[in-house]
Amino acid sequence: MSRKSLDGKITRRKFLGSSAASGATLAAIGAGLPRVAFAADAVIKIGFLAPLTGPVAAWGKPGLDGCLIWADWVNAKGGVKIGGKAHKIEFVGYDNEYDAAKARTGATKLIKEDGVKFVMMLGGDTWPGVQKIAEREGMLFSTLLPSDLSPETKTLLAPCEVHPIYNVTGVEWLAENKKDLKTAAICAQDDALGKPSVATYLAAFEAAGIEMVDKPEFFDPATTDFAPVMTKLLAKKPDILCLDTCYADYVHPLCEQAFQQGYKGQIISCTADFYQKIIEKTSKEFMEGFIFQFPDFDDPALNSKDVNFVKPNEFYAEYSKRFGAKEWSAVSWEYASIMDLWADAATRAGSAEPAAVLKAMKAGGTGKHAFGTAKWWGKELFGIDNALVGNWPVVVIEDGKARIKAFKSIPAWWEKHSKLMIKHMTALGQMWNQR
Repeated sequence: MSRKSLDGKITRRKFLGSSAASGATLAAIGAGLPRVAFAADAVIKIGFLAPLTGPVAAWGKPGLDGCLIWADWVNAKGGVKIGGKAHKIEFVGYDNEYDAAKARTGATKLIKEDGVKFVMMLGGDTWPGVQKIAEREGMLFSTLLPSDLSPETKTLLAPCEVHPIYNVTGVEWLAENKKDLKTAAICAQDDALGKPSVATYLAAFEAAGIEMVDKPEFFDPATTDFAPVMTKLLAKKPDILCLDTCYADYVHPLCEQAFQQGYKGQIISCTADFYQKIIEKTSKEFMEGFIFQFPDFDDPALNSKDVNFVKPNEFYAEYSKRFGAKEWSAVSWEYASIMDLWADAATRAGSAEPAAVLKAMKAGGTGKHAFGTAKWWGKELFGIDNALVGNWPVVVIEDGKARIKAFKSIPAWWEKHSKLMIKHMTALGQMWNQR
């Protein structure tokens, strides 16, 4: 984890395609990779503005770790070819600690001091602190949360994760394969990730004919005692326990409480980051059948010709070697997959300038998403077609291991149930014209 200065910022350093660690560690990481010489003026800096510490670090720090692998691999092969010239990619990290004010400071530093050409973010509660800077500077940003999008966010893209709308695929698969489950209870932290995700799950459950036993249980993000939350969720004996898009620091104690309170039913969640640690605190039997949306990349299903992520199994093996398999999270691959799209667009544009890359990335209305060709979409839900939407995997824990059970189409679900989604998003004030 990065050291922080007294004002909370990451101590200034660049992530150069290898982690800022000891000389021995760097040597080990670089072993076997050929050295490529780049011209001094052939370096492109990419900003990584996300939570690297704190309760939301599980959706930031592993993503930066994945980007370090991506940079090592790309740079070892000669970098990114732009305008006929090879360019080295360097990442500059800034810990926004999931705080809007710190995100604003970080965005200013990355653009003005570091000269980055692209900034990747988790988004959510931190995006409002950055939006005006993005507009003023014309900087290209990415988010993992399309709910950040609006007609005003013209230089913000959601090119990988389409949270929360992919959550419909898990519910759809559950309803198709476990037809005897008819009722559900749901909880979430009361914030910019929890609310739109709850709306999505409510729409998906209604579309599947699954009834809610009670209103959604929204808890304060400062909650540390989850026993009362779980007691209330289980009071009406739901067939399905939905943990929405709770942070890893919430999913773990919620699962522990469900286990301790004797729950034996179905669990579905957006993520199950570090699920091996949950199994250790509960049991393999308790976690059997747990449904979520993020695969381990050693999954054989990712070797399909439709998958665009480069060498997913090898990427997972390298990540596990460097950082440990138990540190793999929902975002370990996501930011790296965004960089694939960025690099392809910059090469086609012949330029790393934000406006040129944005135009090239959206050319033709489709893009090579990690899980297959997808279309730029979102105007009906977000007010702008800046989300890359296609297929998404449904993942189930079987015998202690996450396995992809299906790739389900988000656009196909939307075509049938868009009115339900808009109804529930509106009820929770999550449509773009309400936020």
